[in-house]
Amino acid sequence: MKKIVTRMGDGYLTELTEAELRRDLEEGTRDASEKGKIPPLSEDELKHLFDIFSDPSRFVSVEPGNEVILSFDGGTHKIYRLGVNTGRIHNFQLMERAVGADTMETGHLDYCFKAAKILLFEEQQELEQALLVTMLPIFYGAMPNLGVYSQPDGPFPNPAELLPKGKIKEARASQEEAVEMAVKDFVYVATALYEVGADGINFDTTGAAGDPDFLAALRATRILKEKHPEMCIELGMAGEFVIGMHGELEFDGVRLAGLYPHEQMKLAEKAGATIFGPAINSVTTKSGAWNVARAVTFVKPCVERGKLPVHANIGMGVGGTPVAEYPPADAVSRASKAMVEITRLDGL
Repeated sequence: MKKIVTRMGDGYLTELTEAELRRDLEEGTRDASEKGKIPPLSEDELKHLFDIFSDPSRFVSVEPGNEVILSFDGGTHKIYRLGVNTGRIHNFQLMERAVGADTMETGHLDYCFKAAKILLFEEQQELEQALLVTMLPIFYGAMPNLGVYSQPDGPFPNPAELLPKGKIKEARASQEEAVEMAVKDFVYVATALYEVGADGINFDTTGAAGDPDFLAALRATRILKEKHPEMCIELGMAGEFVIGMHGELEFDGVRLAGLYPHEQMKLAEKAGATIFGPAINSVTTKSGAWNVARAVTFVKPCVERGKLPVHANIGMGVGGTPVAEYPPADAVSRASKAMVEITRLDGL
């Protein structure tokens, strides 16, 4: 019986029979459908996924003319991880002139707004210089990272220490105070970088600290768009499910805890975001086919039901790709092709 070489969710090579591949695709879309209360993929879409994963090519891609725009999180930091001793401005030029990137992003090495605020003047200077020597759109990116507002890194009591002690009221109060301070920081930093010339602001890994983290990003987005209606704001999520660390926070009357991508996107629209980036977490013990079918099922309603351009997060353990610092190209290309051809999204 023919064996299909593929990957597991942790990147390890494995082999599946055709029957096993079909089963994983069906189970992956069923899992997303049941959890998100959304339609599963159709038989034709599952067959298309089967063809993508059974293709023996090392690397697969879309047909010419079906390419989508690529945006980045972490931007120039990706090159540092390769051990290449270059500065951020050099990295912009490399990505533009050697790689042909559609967009690029800069950000503080610690990659959060709280850290960027401390060195904001230097961040402004380097961004301005980068804009003078490049032509591609440059975003400024950072994580909301509400965790750094808690002790010992921040001024407020740590909810992770209060909750195990049963101090739920105190933990919630601390999170609410952190949201207030974080929103001011996000607006201050984003405004300063936008006024220097940033082509957009990327709130990356939004919701990583749960519903307070998501609330802070939504509120900051609304304030920024009211001040600068033309500002491009990309709001990329941390996962497919908003964790209820607080549990009772709302935005425009909608409870944030428990929202799935198509519901998250609706609030991003209300807040004024320009681009929405759903993130679907990969499961390491499942095959790449299972993870991609699940991710595509979650992302498809975002495209169908929303008004915002959708740039799904692909790579390093989200969007159906393996959980790895450097995800293998065969897995990433299949996840990307599936997202583009089945969901008809706008970018990756």
